[in-house]
Amino acid sequence: MDFQNRVGSKHRSGGVASFSESNVDRRERLRKLAMETIDIAKDPYFMKNHLGSYECKLCLTLHTSEGSYLAHTQGKKHQTNLARRAAKEAKENNIIQTAVGPAKPLVAPRRNIIKIGRPGYRVTKVRDPVTRQLGFLFQIQYPQIAEDVIPRHRFMGAYEQKVEAPNNAYQYLIVAAEPYESIAFKIQSQKVDETPGKFWTHWDQDSKQFSLQFFFKNEKNGMFEGMTAPAMAPPPTATV
Repeated sequence: MDFQNRVGSKHRSGGVASFSESNVDRRERLRKLAMETIDIAKDPYFMKNHLGSYECKLCLTLHTSEGSYLAHTQGKKHQTNLARRAAKEAKENNIIQTAVGPAKPLVAPRRNIIKIGRPGYRVTKVRDPVTRQLGFLFQIQYPQIAEDVIPRHRFMGAYEQKVEAPNNAYQYLIVAAEPYESIAFKIQSQKVDETPGKFWTHWDQDSKQFSLQFFFKNEKNGMFEGMTAPAMAPPPTATV
C-alpha cells in the first residue's frame, strides 16, 4: 500500500487519528491533569448518587467515574456554566448591598483645608444674681466661615492636650469652625452646671457670631441647687 500521498501519515504508522479518537485522547489527558491538580472532595458541584454514578449539580450531567467527572470540569460546558454562575452571584450581591447599604461604613476622604487664622473673640465673666454662681460668656466672630458649617465646642481635660504640662487645676474649652484654626480657652477645673438656663449656645447666621455661656456648679451653696435663675438669654436672631 502506498502511504506517501496520505496527508499527515508516515510509513509504518497507524495513520491519521479520527476526530473521535483525538477527542478521547484529549479527554484522557485532561482527566489525568485534573486528578493531579484538583481536590474533588472540595468541589461543591460534585455529588455521588444512590446508583453509584457521579453527577455534576451545575451542568446536570452523569458520569461513570471520578476521572470522567474531572475531565468534564475541564470542558467548555462546565467552564461556561461556572462563568455564568459567578456573574449571577456578583449581580445578586450588588443588588443586596445597594438595597441594604454598604457592608462597611464609608469613610469620608480627608479634606485639605487651608486655615485662614484665628477668629476674633470676647470673653466676659458673669455671675448669677440669685445663686451667685460664677461663669463665662464667650463671643467668637467667624466672618469668613465655610458654607453650611456651624461652630462646634467641647471641654478637654488637662491630660488630653499636648501643648502645656498637665495641671489638674485647669481644663480647656475648645471651639472649632472651618476654615479657621481651632481655639482653646483655659479655665478652672470645676464642674459645669448643665441645667436648663445655665448652659446655652447660639449661632447667629447673620452676624456670624457664635455665643456660649455657662456657669460653674456652686458646691458651697447647695441650698440654691434646683432653683431657676434669670440667666442671660441667647441673643435674638437678626431678621432682614
